[in-house]
Amino acid sequence: MIRIGDYNTLEIIRESEQGLYLGDGEEKEILLPNRYVPEAFKIWDKIEVFVYLDNEERPVAVTDEPYIIRDDFAMLRCNQVTAHGAFLDWGLVKELFCPFKEQAFKMKAGGWYLVHCYLDDESNRLVASSKTNRFLDNATLTVQEFDEVDLIVSHPSDMGMNVIVNNQHHGLIFNDNIFKDLSVGDRLKGYVKKIRPDNKLDIVLGKIGYRKIEPNADLIVEHLENSRDGFIPLNDKSDPNAIKNELQMSKKTFKKAIGTLYKQRVISIDNDGIRLIN
Repeated sequence: MIRIGDYNTLEIIRESEQGLYLGDGEEKEILLPNRYVPEAFKIWDKIEVFVYLDNEERPVAVTDEPYIIRDDFAMLRCNQVTAHGAFLDWGLVKELFCPFKEQAFKMKAGGWYLVHCYLDDESNRLVASSKTNRFLDNATLTVQEFDEVDLIVSHPSDMGMNVIVNNQHHGLIFNDNIFKDLSVGDRLKGYVKKIRPDNKLDIVLGKIGYRKIEPNADLIVEHLENSRDGFIPLNDKSDPNAIKNELQMSKKTFKKAIGTLYKQRVISIDNDGIRLIN
């Protein structure tokens, strides 16, 4: 299936005066215009192309790399505003359209805006929206506390800086956790510090040390350091009494602590026990 607004790996089916016709193996063909045809090629070669709609709303393949793809976020420059909406530069011949109803604030030519690109169900066209929050969902989270995550800075608030987490969720970096200048559209790494009962995500930029997030982890590391070869014959499958006798903690506490250490790459969890990673 050829996916509009995304990269597709297609086969060269035939050559024509207009360019090469590519296929996806499902009897669908799409044109790669002459300006994008490689110097050397053979029929049935595979080629990676980006597919979008040309000025006549026909699917077309190009070898250009856009600044944004479908279902992604990016900072784009507004080239012009007409009676219909704004037109954004996304690195392709045909500009990306952003209707007035999809503008969080009225766009102006020359301005830069964080937008989401999606396929409109009604028009079947790729469009942009600066109302980015409506494309984020925290109802079902795909992250856990202390996970490393990809962030896009979204917009400031009185409490801190709102961020897009892994292109899926909304998060917040509180003011007291911001130690460098952040600008809308910045991409950076962060960590989930806390998941609140309403699934709101507290994000920090610096790596969270295991001593800060799980005090019992420190006890396990100390025990490992004092043991032979940095090894303890206990893991998450061990008998609760064995864990209690060795470490004086419950199995639940032990599992939480080694889970933290494992995520921080301090230990490995093996079939015969846990080991410090040098």
